[in-house]
Parts: sequence; C-alpha cells; structure tokens
Amino acid sequence: MDKLSNEFMEEVVKACRPYTAQGEVIDHIPGLDQSHATDLGVTIITKEGDVYSAGEDDCNFSLQSISKVIILLMALEDFGKEVVFQKVDMEPTDDFFNSISNLENYEGHRPYNPFINSGAIATASLVNGSTVEERFQRILSFLQTITGDDEKVKLNEEVYRSEIKNGARNRSLAYFMESTGVLSNREAEEALDLYYRVNSIDVNSLALAKLGFFLANHGKISATGSQLIQSRHVRTVKAIMLTSGMYNESGTYAVDVGFPLKSGVSGSIVGAVPGRMGIGIIGPSINKKGNSVAGGQVLRMLSEKLRLNIFHDSTIV
Repeated sequence: MDKLSNEFMEEVVKACRPYTAQGEVIDHIPGLDQSHATDLGVTIITKEGDVYSAGEDDCNFSLQSISKVIILLMALEDFGKEVVFQKVDMEPTDDFFNSISNLENYEGHRPYNPFINSGAIATASLVNGSTVEERFQRILSFLQTITGDDEKVKLNEEVYRSEIKNGARNRSLAYFMESTGVLSNREAEEALDLYYRVNSIDVNSLALAKLGFFLANHGKISATGSQLIQSRHVRTVKAIMLTSGMYNESGTYAVDVGFPLKSGVSGSIVGAVPGRMGIGIIGPSINKKGNSVAGGQVLRMLSEKLRLNIFHDSTIV
C-alpha cells in the first residue's frame, strides 16, 4: 500500500488514457458526447480515510447501471434474500444486459440476476414506499448519506427524460415480465419509473469511491459507525457484483482484477476491495459490452500494483 499516492494515481491515468481510443461514448446520455472520449478519472478511499485522485475526477455523470447496486441493497434490506430471489435469480449470464431472450427461456421466466436490466426492473418493484416519488427519495437520501453529498448527488432531469424517451427496450422487458406473472401491471409501470430515476442520479468519482468503500466496509458508515445495511445483505450484493457486475465480461474481470465491481454505460465503475478500499472511476469511452475500456485497464493496473485481488496467493499456515 506504500505505493498509493496522488503521483502514483496520475501515473496510472497517464498509462491507461490511450485505451480510450478503443471505445466510443454512448450517444443518448445528455452531457456525454465524443468531446469526452479521452476523459478518465479515478478516486480511491482507503480504510484509513485517505483519498487519492487523478484525472477528470471532478466530472459529473449519471449512475446508469451502477443504480442496480443501490436498488438491490434497498430491496434486500426491505424484504430479505428469500423474497428478492423469488422474483429474480442470482446466476451469471453471457447474454447482453438488455436481452429479452433469457426471459423467454430461463426457468420461471425470471431474470438471471439483478444486474441485467430486466433483473433491476424486477428488483425495483420490491423497494418499499407508497409512491414512486417516496421510493426514489428513500434511495436518493440513502445515497446522499453514504456519499455525504446532497448537492452534487441529485436527479438529473435531462437524463431522466432521455431515459424515458429511449426506454422502449426496457418497457418491453417490463411488459414481458408482466405477461409471465413476474410483475403485475402496477409493479411494471412503477418499477420502470423508479429504475429510470435512479439511473439518472448524478455522481462523480469521489461519490462512487465512497459507495465502494461503504460496500468494502460491510454496509457501515465509518465516520458515524452507523450500520445502514445489514452486512449479510452487503455480502450478497458483493458476491453478485463479482460474478455479474461487469455485464458479460464479468468472468474476465473476476480473473484479471479479482474484487467486486459494477459498471454503467456512462463509463462509470465502482469497485469494493473488502476491508481495504473503495474505488470510483469514470471513463466514458466504452466497449461493445458496455464497460469503460480505459477504466478497465485502470482496474487491472491497480489490482496488480497494489495486490488487490482477493484470490491472490497467500501463505497457508
């Protein structure tokens, strides 16, 4: 860990930035375009409370699929593992994150896991609250508590409107799940709206690093000692992040990086190194599977240089 410094972080960003040329910025998220193609920012928070940052670490971006981590945490805390995993399974899949075919073919027509779009929509139906607005405010307040930021961490209305406008595929997933009984009509409509809203929350790499450390710290806020989510639920979420958090590249990342991750098509990645650190990355240039190309290289370099892989060889006593 003695290698970790702002200078080291700058070296990592410099070495990985050229990989941005191997991807493209998604074209339908407001605020992101090809002018951001070479952006790359990373922030790390350690268990000692030290913060290290480099690159475009002050860039704001929407959560997109990292929202699935928050939604799953809330659903597990509200209803428990047994109820949640009656509606959605916990198995990896090599299908794309917005696939419909897996709903047709898989046992019980349930989504494979909570980190594909259909799974997140189904999970969103389990967040407690009498209205969508109440459910969203619970989630937003939860994220603001974790990050300690109620100014920058907020709904981006322009992104939210874009999510609705470009949401035909997600509506198809929700209505298909309604047709097979996974969701009722009301659940489908309200879960879709909640999913769009949480996707549209603005964060930066520091906020993601704080989320990552919250997970690495087993659901506890270090500054106050508050246990916001039961550790057993956090453990479940981290396990699914490891097996399914990087879309259908999750197996590669489990081998190459070796700790829980979740990505979003905004080029964002959150990482949780259990008991050690949280990592937040933004690199809007993504590959065809939806993952930040340069951000992935940052993770590989950090894992190797700082020996972060939880499967790393250790002496057997």
